[in-house]
Amino acid sequence: MDPAVEPVRSAPFDVRQGANGVAQPVLAQRPQSHPWLIAAGVIGVLIGGVALLIVFSYLAAVFGVAGLMSASLLALVPLVIVVLAVRWIDRWEPEPKLAQLFAFLWGAGVSVLIALLIDSEVQNVIAGIGGDDGRFEFFQATVQAPIVEEVAKGLGVLLVFVFARRHFDGPVDGVVYAALTAAGFAFTENIQYFGVVMVEGDGLADVAATFFMRGFMSPFAHVMFTALAGFAIGFAASKSRSILSGIGGFLVGLVPAVLLHAFWNGALYFVWDFFGYYALVQVPLFLIGVGLVLYLRKQERNVTLARLSEYADAGWFNPAEIVVLATPAGRRRAQTWASGYGLARQMKDYIGYSTKLAFTRQRLLAEGDTQALRQREAMLLRAVVASRRALQAPAYRR
Repeated sequence: MDPAVEPVRSAPFDVRQGANGVAQPVLAQRPQSHPWLIAAGVIGVLIGGVALLIVFSYLAAVFGVAGLMSASLLALVPLVIVVLAVRWIDRWEPEPKLAQLFAFLWGAGVSVLIALLIDSEVQNVIAGIGGDDGRFEFFQATVQAPIVEEVAKGLGVLLVFVFARRHFDGPVDGVVYAALTAAGFAFTENIQYFGVVMVEGDGLADVAATFFMRGFMSPFAHVMFTALAGFAIGFAASKSRSILSGIGGFLVGLVPAVLLHAFWNGALYFVWDFFGYYALVQVPLFLIGVGLVLYLRKQERNVTLARLSEYADAGWFNPAEIVVLATPAGRRRAQTWASGYGLARQMKDYIGYSTKLAFTRQRLLAEGDTQALRQREAMLLRAVVASRRALQAPAYRR
């Protein structure tokens, strides 16, 4: 334990008395939100939404409204696959919905718009020097696209860190925001690919082949690239909350993100057996990514168990509750029990408050005592105590 951080203060006598009984939370008071943070999130969502409308208007002009709608429906399939995976990753300590929506819209709108504008300028330069686009195709695929797209997507994750650092606790959070940003980018990019093949392809066979390749064989490609930058930003966040630290993490994570993206794009120019390349290279990379996520989730569980145990020692929790609150199996049992009494939402909130309390304590240990963290800890402790007191009074009705 960092000697600069005081141990958990003992719970008041009445709280200790209440903790003698295992709490079943109902009607917990939510910690207050910061208005400026909500305002920043709303502004960010509006910017992302406007950018997405601009991109969709451009795509509608190219493919027609019917073509845009058809391509969008196809692009929803890989998007749903990725979003379900992100929800699984984010189950332990869910991130704020507004921040998640911003990350997605940034990827789907702003990042794509940046990539389109830069690509247009590059095409103008190529045309201005009398170059043949075909000669520059490899450069655009292996240099321009990886750098521009990963910078654009990574900036969205960095902005979440800058404006919502209180919700950015570590590498898992970085991976979640990066995955949502990448999912948004891939969604719009897939619409473009599907629209092109519908207009220029040789019928349903080409559409089906493109859909299979992008929808089922590589839905996580962009996620894997950008997740490297997100992981680095999250790792930096776990050590320091300074903006410079986040920028440093972004720049460090950007290097492997760009290289992996370039490797993916460039390999298609040299590999004759794509399926063999996919099995030998991309599948192992994907499995490594899954293994890393599983490891990070295990670390989150360990942090929750260790930090909540400290609060239990100080009288804020019944020790018997800790295993329930800090393990997947315990949480499932708690949710099953709560659902039987119509308290599923309240149980979910209680588990969420406890988890956020554990990570706030972890930040106190990593960063030292700060007024902001102590205030957040106090708010979360009040929410936990209010949950217990509200629960212990009423009788249960089925």
